[in-house]
Amino acid sequence: MKFLIAGYGSIGRRHLRNLRELGENDIILLRSHNSTLPDDEIKDIPAETDIKAALAHRPDGVIIANPTALHLDIAIPAAKAGCAVFMEKPVSDSFERLSELQEALKQNGGRFQMGFQFRFHPGLQKLKDLLDAGTIGRPYSFRAEWGEYLPGWHPWEDYRRTYAARKDLGGGVLLTLSHPLDYLRWHFGDPEWIWGMNGKISDLEVETDDIAEIGLQMSNGMIGNVHLDYYSRPARNGLEVIGSEGKLRCNNLDGIVTLRTADGKSERFSPEPAYDRNDMFLGEMRRFIAVTAGTAQPSCTLEDGIAVQHMVELVRKSWKEKRILAFNK
Repeated sequence: MKFLIAGYGSIGRRHLRNLRELGENDIILLRSHNSTLPDDEIKDIPAETDIKAALAHRPDGVIIANPTALHLDIAIPAAKAGCAVFMEKPVSDSFERLSELQEALKQNGGRFQMGFQFRFHPGLQKLKDLLDAGTIGRPYSFRAEWGEYLPGWHPWEDYRRTYAARKDLGGGVLLTLSHPLDYLRWHFGDPEWIWGMNGKISDLEVETDDIAEIGLQMSNGMIGNVHLDYYSRPARNGLEVIGSEGKLRCNNLDGIVTLRTADGKSERFSPEPAYDRNDMFLGEMRRFIAVTAGTAQPSCTLEDGIAVQHMVELVRKSWKEKRILAFNK
């Protein structure tokens, strides 16, 4: 099969390497040539600067790894061409043109996978298994958090110029660090009510929000909150769930899950083999290859991506209007 990768930043390079590791070497690049990465690794790969020219190579699958605000510029023509589409989260920076993408997928095959790689996180998978097995009784509440110092993400480039820091490219913590919003739906279903705030509080030189606090009441009655930020040092990333008979915590940085029960017992579950962050990306790319071949269903759908986008928009609206809002997809 042939794959087109749109964007050669850090995540585009990761997907390129993972495709090759999984035995897929028929690859084309769509580039703006604004990447801060060296070209040595891709000097022998065909590259185009226009989506029409890139699609003329007739790729089977298209991997969208360009800045958030530009996702639909690639996704819509790729869907119209009948390609399978893999899109890095989030779907976009607004709801504009999403209906056009949905229609293009409906009319031309509809193979689409969202890039929420935490669905392949071994710790979160284990935590879900333990929840489903009733190890902490009925779950009552949760707290998810992800804070990570933005200038440390890609030390080789000026963080102020990255999409994560720029409003025009769709950056900001609510969009860029939206993974917990997806994996909470994966674990607990849709929210019923949502409230929150987002804004800029640190001294980082960004045009976007660098903090968000989100409150959720899920349709199953659970209450929880999500903290996101661009300034935590050291990084923190995890999920804690409290139930009637104990609590579970997953450290997303090392994959270790801790179970503590009401009778005082404690147990730790470590992933085997040892947690490697890239394994999540390999897992989702392995699935997308199968989706492209027509042998598997996507791990995460466009509808899942739109649900997260809806949650982001509701947090913004909640903060602006200072009120709690119904989710109502």
